[in-house]
Amino acid sequence: MEVRKEAGINAGTVPDENNLELISTWSRRPLTAEEVYIFSLRLCDNEIDRDWERFSPTALEELAGRFVGKSGIFDHDWSAGKQTARIYRAEVVTESGVTTAAGDESRYVKAWAYLLRTEANRNLIAEIEGGIKKEISVGCAVARSICSICGNDINDRELCHHMKGRTYNQKLCWAELDGVTDAYEWSFVAVPAQRNAGVLKKSYSGMELKTALAGNGPLLEQLKSLEHEAELGRRYLSGLRREVVRLGCLAEKNLDTGTLETIAGKLDELELKALRKSFQQRAEDRYPGGVQLTYRTEAQESTAGDGDYQI
Repeated sequence: MEVRKEAGINAGTVPDENNLELISTWSRRPLTAEEVYIFSLRLCDNEIDRDWERFSPTALEELAGRFVGKSGIFDHDWSAGKQTARIYRAEVVTESGVTTAAGDESRYVKAWAYLLRTEANRNLIAEIEGGIKKEISVGCAVARSICSICGNDINDRELCHHMKGRTYNQKLCWAELDGVTDAYEWSFVAVPAQRNAGVLKKSYSGMELKTALAGNGPLLEQLKSLEHEAELGRRYLSGLRREVVRLGCLAEKNLDTGTLETIAGKLDELELKALRKSFQQRAEDRYPGGVQLTYRTEAQESTAGDGDYQI
């Protein structure tokens, strides 16, 4: 499976003797500090991205090794004329105190690349220094894409029935990319595809959105409002799922509650409403006097008397 993920660039520095020695393993002759421009890159990390995927710890280590010697291009255009810089060193870095959405410590592949200080590269160096060229996308291939819920291959629909980005019993589903088989290239891109796109994600390096917006009152208020609305939505869906399970147990006496809860956890609002309506009808058929089984609003509940239960 081919994968592309985005990251960012830090400003260039002057190479020392150790860097020049590593660079020389990729050049046909020893290069001087005046001839090369070096900069560091954040290639990829173990955070859950906008595709609801992330790299496993093993995959990060494998990518760090495989990307050494790979050249950088533009917009994933695989042509010799698009080659710019080359990675000469890479390692996995742990960000102390930074936690991923999955709850573990943040780790990422940091790489160092060099390009020649030629007239042709003058503008590119200026754009890197000026913050214009900042986003990086990597192209690689992995053997496995593991579901965070069941542990099976998420692309095998016979074994895994979960959907990335959905929540099952309050647990988020994502795919863990593992078993790197190849690292193709890294590329300068204009618009990154990760959830916290481009400069923002790279500049704050995993910082929480509230911290990033500190001091911006209007945006913090908007964020607070969105968080409140999201919480209301989660409560609504949770209540809807509980109602579907309750009616299902009434409608079908042989249904297992745990199985029904799992099924309800996979459905969206429209699917849940349709299933609730079906279960409600079956329950009323089983219990003909069952006005009390009908799903009613609070206003309807407040006007209901005891007449339904008189004999």
